[in-house]
Amino acid sequence: MDGIFNSPVLIKLQEFGQKLGSNKFLSALQGAMMSCMAPIMVGAIFSIICAVGPMFGIFQNGDAVYNVLYAPYHFTMDLLSLWIVLIMAYNYGKALGLKSPIMTSVQTAICFALIACTWGTNEAGASVIDVTYLSSQGMFVSFFVCWFVCQVEKFCQDHNVRIKMPDVCPPSLVNGFSAILPLAFALIPLYALEVIISTSTGGAMGICSGFMAILSAPLNALTSVPGMFVLCGFAALLWCFGIHGTMVLMSVILPMSMQAATANAAAYAAGGYDALVFYPIALFGSMAICGGSGNTLPLVLLGLKAKSEQIKAVSKIALIPGWFGINEPVTFGMPIMYNPILCIPYVLNIFVVMLCTLIGYKVGFLVPGFVPIMTLMPMGFASFLSTLRWQNAIWDYLMLIPSGLVWYPFFKVYDNQLYKQEQEALAAEAE
Repeated sequence: MDGIFNSPVLIKLQEFGQKLGSNKFLSALQGAMMSCMAPIMVGAIFSIICAVGPMFGIFQNGDAVYNVLYAPYHFTMDLLSLWIVLIMAYNYGKALGLKSPIMTSVQTAICFALIACTWGTNEAGASVIDVTYLSSQGMFVSFFVCWFVCQVEKFCQDHNVRIKMPDVCPPSLVNGFSAILPLAFALIPLYALEVIISTSTGGAMGICSGFMAILSAPLNALTSVPGMFVLCGFAALLWCFGIHGTMVLMSVILPMSMQAATANAAAYAAGGYDALVFYPIALFGSMAICGGSGNTLPLVLLGLKAKSEQIKAVSKIALIPGWFGINEPVTFGMPIMYNPILCIPYVLNIFVVMLCTLIGYKVGFLVPGFVPIMTLMPMGFASFLSTLRWQNAIWDYLMLIPSGLVWYPFFKVYDNQLYKQEQEALAAEAE
């Protein structure tokens, strides 16, 4: 095993990861993701509460109690891109040497919200904002907005393009006036592009929705078994770059899943388990069978015994959410996104689990689902309720083994890398 860890490929991968980590923009991005652990964890806790309640009959999805308890999730996870871009702009602004990174953060949030949200009124005349793309769906666009706004601010600072105030004015007032021109220069082209796209599509799309549509358009034809491998691998790859790959596929996956479940429900009613038909869409669940997209629960379990204190701490808080399929704590806490050492097994283990699952269906150990389950549940619960078979339930746990084998060598490399950094930091503090 030492030979694998010290192989030229993994050594080069580690060096590449360190170079990326030294990039100012990517360093700001990763720092923002890790800094958002508070909203991520609070959102995860309330999401779990809302999943457990209906299971024990305490309340039901959609009733008043459920809506009250689910509200914190809306204001944490459903606005995650906004919180990340705020912190990211501050970090990136500091790294670029901007005089007021707080104002840069506010400017970035304004520009992103302008192109990510739509503002209207309902029948009662109340203002309504569509915040769909303030969640993880708009995350990649938020990264671009952050880069663009900070670069405009940097250009204006370097060339002294500002509304100047007398030296006797308070610094807060000076910073406020200094931000006017950079905000205008960043906001106008972004908003112009949003208006152009919206006008040319009859209001059907904007920058965020158009970007997602471009990604999802060519995927509709991939409905075969090989096609599902392509779809899931593509979705995982998008996640590595901060794009909500699962949501990109949703327009393709959801109709197919519902059609397969409906057809198999009728088949089961007519002839029992023997009448069920395997549809390739059943393989999509393999993408998140062990702890959420990318099957990250094995990474969390490995992390509990890590040498790195960072990995160990993230793994401890990510364990229970991961059992419920909520893997944002580990995705953003390790982090996995923009981390080549962990992105490779994130994508690779999906193919391995999909292949194992395909074999499970072919040999008859697994049966296709015929009861649609659209709610959050712990590992194995949804698989059991959708098929009423214990074999499908334990399969989720069996897949921890092949997935963990893929994660292990890359986890060890990353663990050693972080442990070395932590020890060097401790040594520097002791001097």
